[in-house]
Amino acid sequence: MRSRAPTLVSALLFVLTACSSGGASPTATAAVSAALTIYGAASLKGVLDKVKAAYETASPGTTLTISTDSSATLETQIEQGAPADVFLSADTTNPKKLVDKGLAAGSTVRFAGNKLTIIVPTANPAGIKTPVDLARTGVKVIAAGDAVPITKYATMLVANLARETGHPADFAAKYTANIASKEDNVKAVVAKIELGEGDAGIVYVTDAKASTNVTTVDVPATANVPATYTGVVVKESKNAAAAQAFLTWFAGPDGQAILSTFGFLPPS
Repeated sequence: MRSRAPTLVSALLFVLTACSSGGASPTATAAVSAALTIYGAASLKGVLDKVKAAYETASPGTTLTISTDSSATLETQIEQGAPADVFLSADTTNPKKLVDKGLAAGSTVRFAGNKLTIIVPTANPAGIKTPVDLARTGVKVIAAGDAVPITKYATMLVANLARETGHPADFAAKYTANIASKEDNVKAVVAKIELGEGDAGIVYVTDAKASTNVTTVDVPATANVPATYTGVVVKESKNAAAAQAFLTWFAGPDGQAILSTFGFLPPS
């Protein structure tokens, strides 16, 4: 038995030497096998479902938990201590709030762009043919809550349309009067139009593309509004390095390739 002692000692010394000279460290292992929670805008749901599979394949040992809702709702949840690692928003405002409040690790990263369109149920019972019809008496418009990014963009679009030839001067006021409900997020707006519970709604082009139960009404290019999507690593993340690696990947060529298949535009 005594003759095996040197072998055991030598093995122990080898392991200690390897660890001190750049071998696999606990930190490196944790980074590879990180469990990340990604908070994403509702309009990114389809993208993030595909991203989850792609990233977990590209980064063995990493697991992603995806949670989607209105960007404003998610930002509030993070402020209140929700355990998110990365926040992907449909605007620039909500991630910047986290930066300004010292709740982000680093600066925001732009990763996608989008445009707006008008959707109606496939049967289009209200006969919506042009944006002007959104101001017609009796039309039921489905919108989102005031703090939801799509509402900010839609308000800008409506203001632009009011200046277009053929639109009444009180177009914005009549559109607002036609709002029948305000939903929690843009996906809820799409769902109500799909079910025929409203006549029309303003959503992102990507949301219209993802639905087989709505028809789009063209918006003049001169009035359309670009939407800019940005992301940020949450300061309280317990896997900040892995979270940053994910955000870099998502904003890079691999993430862009997935985003483009859903109709998203490159970030501007």
